[in-house]
Amino acid sequence: MAVEFHGRVAIVTGAGSGLGRCHALGLAARGAKVVVNDLGQNGAPSESALKVVEEIRARGGVAMADAADVADFEQTSAMAAHAEKEWGRVDILVNNAGVLRDKTFAKMEMAEFEFVVRVHLIGSANCARAVWNGMRERNYGRIVLTSSASGIYGNFGQSNYGAAKAGMIGLMNVLHLEGAKNDIRVNILAPTARTAMTEGLLPPPAAELLAPETVTPAVLFLASDEAPSRVILGAGAGTFAVTHIAETAGVYLGDAERTPETIAARWAEIADPASARPLRDAFGQTQKFVAAAAAAKGVSIDW
Repeated sequence: MAVEFHGRVAIVTGAGSGLGRCHALGLAARGAKVVVNDLGQNGAPSESALKVVEEIRARGGVAMADAADVADFEQTSAMAAHAEKEWGRVDILVNNAGVLRDKTFAKMEMAEFEFVVRVHLIGSANCARAVWNGMRERNYGRIVLTSSASGIYGNFGQSNYGAAKAGMIGLMNVLHLEGAKNDIRVNILAPTARTAMTEGLLPPPAAELLAPETVTPAVLFLASDEAPSRVILGAGAGTFAVTHIAETAGVYLGDAERTPETIAARWAEIADPASARPLRDAFGQTQKFVAAAAAAKGVSIDW
């Protein structure tokens, strides 16, 4: 089945260049009306955003520029309200806007830590909250949060960025649960690409392979009618992969065994990756642990 977005309205943040620009062009090429968000000055859209809008219109698409600062909830709310006033709805949100302030943790000022978390994590929450009620009312929504391998696996000198990007996983998990009954599907994109934020960090041959255009098909899939939900989809250089978060089966220890020495002695069994399985939600872990204890003690639990 072909993926198309005719009749859909999308907001793409940080869409003046790089990945965001490619996402906006990709959505518009398949029929979406697109809000091209990029931080402007004094309420005026950036030149970059205006150029992307011109590109979309030159190709027969529909778009408008927006200057909202994603870290400001009033501005993101106004952006969503403007899209709904002009086009009647917002169906798709691609949270892409971001910044870097790389330093080792020992040298980082906490203001730099907070700034990056505010733009990435709070900014994504601001935008999601701005469109959330409309998506619930229409029983349809697709939200893409942009995480990073730095948040999933870590990267030297990026404690602020890594913490913000890891926070996307918790946000996705909860919004997936809360939005399911209204067909709001929430997923994470974990891209690696040649952008302004990675300039100078990649060998030229690698940079050539990591064009932003190689990532955008993942966004188009996650924004589509047939999208999954609660998926972490990595994309870069033409490769697409899913990151799974799972928990090992674990080992129940009786009262007499419940010591750090026993945990150390049985660590290989406790940490055995072959037994790992995903959990539906946080209460699933509670039920799992209680079930193990109840079975050991011969207790029946009626949930």
